[in-house]
Amino acid sequence: MTSRERVLAAINHQSADQLPVDLGSNPSSGISAMGYNKLKKALGIQGGHTRIYDVVQQLAQPEMEVLDALGCDVLDIGRIFNTADEDWYDITLPDGTPAQYPKWFRPLKRSDGAWEVERNGEVIARMPPDGAFFDQTWFPYEEDYPESYDHLDDAMNMVLWQSMAHSPWDHADDPKFWTTLRENTLRLRDESDKALMIVCGCNLFEWGTFLRKLDNFLMDLLTEPEAVTGLLDELMKRHLRTLEKVCEAVGDCCDILRFGDDLGTTGGLFMPPDTYRELFKPHHTRLNAFVHENSQMKTFLHSCGSIYRIMPDLIEAGYDIINPVQTNCFEMEPERLKKEFGDQISFWGGGCDTASVLNKATPAGVREHVLERCELFGRGGGFIFNTIHNILPEVPAENTIAAFDAVKEFNQR
Repeated sequence: MTSRERVLAAINHQSADQLPVDLGSNPSSGISAMGYNKLKKALGIQGGHTRIYDVVQQLAQPEMEVLDALGCDVLDIGRIFNTADEDWYDITLPDGTPAQYPKWFRPLKRSDGAWEVERNGEVIARMPPDGAFFDQTWFPYEEDYPESYDHLDDAMNMVLWQSMAHSPWDHADDPKFWTTLRENTLRLRDESDKALMIVCGCNLFEWGTFLRKLDNFLMDLLTEPEAVTGLLDELMKRHLRTLEKVCEAVGDCCDILRFGDDLGTTGGLFMPPDTYRELFKPHHTRLNAFVHENSQMKTFLHSCGSIYRIMPDLIEAGYDIINPVQTNCFEMEPERLKKEFGDQISFWGGGCDTASVLNKATPAGVREHVLERCELFGRGGGFIFNTIHNILPEVPAENTIAAFDAVKEFNQR
């Protein structure tokens, strides 16, 4: 099988020649720039560049040599932008290793060593000295909802996730963006047999927290549901316009569209299940239906946390794939998830616990852990190996290699 055939077979719960593997197909399955430098050194790969394509989370764009060494099967089509050396400039990471930022990203270094990003006279993001990612510091609707949404686009552009967007969306204002997106995606598909993913976001709950701030928006869900509904309706207008253009541009040549909406915490959902069903599920259903009706793409939801209690709702809403499968959360035991939902949705992640195993165990412990997860999740298809969220700077490179080597070992059985 080609990588693309392998990934699609797994998503469709069909027999594949081996478990498919992912690193860096989207900003929730990647590796930090500092971790990436350690990984390249441990793999003995010299040259190339550590290019930070996701500046918010400080994630490196994995190079093809690294992906091939680890046996990966998926590519983010964002990698087809910012490919020239002049699109980047050199920086030094907090651990002293080299990397590059895209030329449009120019954070300001403060006297205390912190890095900040300003827009329209406001500090919208901050990374502390020796930090590994930027935090949001500006919330446009923190005080209250606006009287009208005539300027919602301006407010969204003041949020770091949009203002500091990763590729390809850092080129979204280019006059020929959609034509270029299609042309480059077709070229990438011709040059590689790997499955292709486009990251679209279309967040709803999260946009509420980005605009109103988390504590305010959580209270709004219960005390101001009409205001929440009004905001969600406005967001949906924008999301559907984006999806229409995405499906027209790459719907016939891209394999997976990645949505995002973190709905859970370590200890449970952010909201009662009935609140999700009333306020968010109808919109999620509509987003999935639009993609499925207007493209060949499978839909992928990234949602951190404990989401077990709404898994049937997410399946009914039409998601094909769930990520990162955070099995160290309440009610998210891998055995439970596989038994109850393994034939209805695909798990993209859950392959290695990044909070307590990948970063703390020995390489032998990582190997044993990953083999167990492959055996559990791999039965009957519906599993793409990936760690639980991004690989962070403190993870030993030997452990990262041990995880991917364990998948190769499993696939050779």
